[in-house]
Amino acid sequence: MPPRVHPAAGFDAALVADLLADALAPGVNVYGICGLQGSGKSTLAAQLATMARSRGLRIAVLSVDDLYFGRGERRRLARRVHPLLATRGPPGTHDVTLGCATLDALRAGTPVALPRFDKLADTRLPPSRWRRVEAVDLVLFEGWFLCTPPQDQAALREPINAVERDEDADGTWRRYCNDALARDYPALWSRIDRLLFLQPPGFETVPQWRWQQEQAMQARRRAAHGMSRADIDRFVALFERVSRQALRTLPGIADRTLRLDAQRRPVG
Repeated sequence: MPPRVHPAAGFDAALVADLLADALAPGVNVYGICGLQGSGKSTLAAQLATMARSRGLRIAVLSVDDLYFGRGERRRLARRVHPLLATRGPPGTHDVTLGCATLDALRAGTPVALPRFDKLADTRLPPSRWRRVEAVDLVLFEGWFLCTPPQDQAALREPINAVERDEDADGTWRRYCNDALARDYPALWSRIDRLLFLQPPGFETVPQWRWQQEQAMQARRRAAHGMSRADIDRFVALFERVSRQALRTLPGIADRTLRLDAQRRPVG
């Protein structure tokens, strides 16, 4: 039986047109699209880019996922700080300097190559395979935790799931991620002129969404390897703390929030 693919085939065209108008507001060069794993943010970014290009606009799309450190750098972090940093995703596993430089070049209209990360191979593509872009009218920057603030130190004391309890008993990994979120990422977030938050009904929907996303990715690539459902559940647990922080804080931070139901349909 073939795997179920990601059901987020796309958002309604009228909604996409409305969000494009939001992205094209005066003074917006970089439009941020934040949504937890599997929420449809990449689908929406692609729809916005297609619609904008149909109107003759020059568009660049960048994902925070494309800023992941490669396997070698993450392994060095794992040896130096904590073994969980070998896994891509949480704050502290991105090349923030590269992200800032890329967005600055796009804002300035300077030709730049857009970094790309191969999730199935779990490493960044070599720069020779990055797409080079010239001046653009709008940058769509999407990611799962854009503009999420760090937690108070007291909130880090107790583990929130089995991974934290069993693999980060003394809190070294979660403190490192939280410190990176406070120290490094505000510079990246400052490049975002306007932020849209795709708000799920709760964190509980995320593992299923991420599993559907994985199935779709494997089906597209006809991959013989990839993550199993058990792998996905453990992987998502690494994102749980920051994801819940995003759910708590981003509706009050984002310029616009789009609430989604469990099938990713806009509500309200």
